[in-house]
Amino acid sequence: MAGRTDDPGEAARFLAGLAAAGGRPEQVVDVLRTRYGRSRALLAGAELALLDAADVLHERGWGPRDVTEVVRRRLSAGRVLLAVDVLGAAAARRPRGDVDVDLAELGPPPARDVPLVAQWSEVRGLAPDDALAATVALVALMRSLPALPRLGEEARPPDGVDARVLARVRALLAKAESTEYPEEAEALSAKAQELMGRHALEQAVVGAPADAAPRAAARRLWLDPPYASAKSSLVHQVATANRCRAISLSALDMVTVVGHAADLATVELLVTSLLVQADRAMLAADDETVPRARRRSFRHAFLLAYATRIGERLAAAAHEAQAHARAELGEELLPVLAARAEVVERTVGELFPRLTRRRFSVGNGAGWAAGRAAADAASLTPGRDALAQG
Repeated sequence: MAGRTDDPGEAARFLAGLAAAGGRPEQVVDVLRTRYGRSRALLAGAELALLDAADVLHERGWGPRDVTEVVRRRLSAGRVLLAVDVLGAAAARRPRGDVDVDLAELGPPPARDVPLVAQWSEVRGLAPDDALAATVALVALMRSLPALPRLGEEARPPDGVDARVLARVRALLAKAESTEYPEEAEALSAKAQELMGRHALEQAVVGAPADAAPRAAARRLWLDPPYASAKSSLVHQVATANRCRAISLSALDMVTVVGHAADLATVELLVTSLLVQADRAMLAADDETVPRARRRSFRHAFLLAYATRIGERLAAAAHEAQAHARAELGEELLPVLAARAEVVERTVGELFPRLTRRRFSVGNGAGWAAGRAAADAASLTPGRDALAQG
């Protein structure tokens, strides 16, 4: 065969170049087979191209969760599992201290005695050409992604958050998502928010040593399309109410939230719950009353209005919670919160030195009205009976 070589490095570069050119993976496989046949060099080169692409992403600030999230959104079903294999194999060849802690939650690394692409045929059940096509698609995607600010490692559970409180809140939200009764779901999610909000304010004063400087961290939240840009507005509102800053990267349907550990945990959990409520209310509101041609603008306006109104309610609730905390903890709470706010702003400036503001437009009055009504119906603070049951 013309041009055939037994050099895996050359095969890796050739595959990566074809993948970057943007052709369909199946067409690239045909070219690879013409050049290399079914040689071992092609299998070894395919693995090398995958690992090199994963290393480039690692250097560009992408964590394992970020990679799996973008693979889930951009490629066909089943590719996430293959991406996890690649991430594990790439991490295994780095210095031990540089291994991502998130990988432990994604699964064990693959065996290293058989090339990944061969494993996908022997273990994952893919046909050889399908395994090679998956390689091309993954390499093309990973090579195309932009650099992200390096956030550093996150503690598990987050620093400053009582693991027992976090487990209790997650259990409440799991029940809220599984129940068929909206009132019960609202009570459970509201109770979860109340527990985390109260815990965060307590930790602001008593949770850290008196001589310790406040530290801010960052977390990336990935939003499912459609309407990811409108959903990002909800993240901004929840983040602001919980003393955090949110920065959107709309090209990737992702929002980075900067704040302190307990506040970040509250934002993540509350956003998840409110998005579930928003989706349910949005589908119920436009199921029969909205013409198909206006459905997209209705839903976009609905979510923006929902986020705006939720932000207003959360701001009021946060003001009241802070007043209660000052009564219980004393005036020392205010300088602590001010110092934390300063650290958050400084961290945002370090991670995102060039920020621009984005404005949203609303072209559907009915969707805006329905969204505000749904936000008013979303319970944010439980009654005393609900708290007592925990």
